[in-house]
Amino acid sequence: MTLIQQLINGLHVGSIYALIALGYTMVYGVVKLINFAHGDIMMIGAFSAFVALSIFQLPIGIVLIITMIFCALSGVLIERIAYKPLRNAPRISALITAIGVSFALENLFLIIFGSSAKSFPYYIDLPPIQMGKLQIPWITIITLALAICLMILLELFIKRTRTGKAMRAVSEDKDAAELMGINANITISITFAIGSALGGVAGVLYSIAYPQIQPYMGIMPGLKAFIAAVLGGIGIMPGAMLGGFLMGIIESLTKGYISTLWSDAIVFGILILVLLIKPTGILGKNVREKV
Repeated sequence: MTLIQQLINGLHVGSIYALIALGYTMVYGVVKLINFAHGDIMMIGAFSAFVALSIFQLPIGIVLIITMIFCALSGVLIERIAYKPLRNAPRISALITAIGVSFALENLFLIIFGSSAKSFPYYIDLPPIQMGKLQIPWITIITLALAICLMILLELFIKRTRTGKAMRAVSEDKDAAELMGINANITISITFAIGSALGGVAGVLYSIAYPQIQPYMGIMPGLKAFIAAVLGGIGIMPGAMLGGFLMGIIESLTKGYISTLWSDAIVFGILILVLLIKPTGILGKNVREKV
């Protein structure tokens, strides 16, 4: 029964990692950029929801929509200001810029909100579902259901819509896509917007489950979501989902059966093993590049 409880806990946090990992994998798939500022988009989502709930006292459904829109606009603005000028620059330049954007966002929110942690003003006041000794909190059910629904909608969007097909075309060959009449700039902006909106949702769900928010809250979940994306196969949507769930389960089992002190070390050790054994990830395929 303890094992089942740990698996449920792992799926809960894993679904949050999966939502953040989708943003990583979407951006990498289209522009081949590892956006290390993406974890801070989750932090922006948490603070925007905090303001909407504590100051304007809006319903949680409206707060979620506002958070997605605000994070989407933030992602587009970051892409236009920081990443677009470096689109043809070496990848290391864009990577260093992403780290710089991350520090800038953290310090901006540190100035605005201060360094002390804020209590998130929303919680689900419902008793957990009891199945014998097994307890399933409602936030776990809601998080898992919402994450799966968003992932399915995203997959349908990528596969069925005109914009989704344009994103796939730009990811395959940007120059050829532009020759076929696809506006690569708009497509890349939409990619950042969708990935950032999902990160905002993850920020709200994470804050409800762990109701303490502060400007550096996105660092560790962002890094773990990046590992999840690499584990599943970065650039592959199902891989991000699979990697997120696996990362959450591994972390939960480590905390339950080994030690909470070892959980982060084991998670980062998994990244090293994946890079050594199968750098393309579980669902990734080796692709030969012409020299």
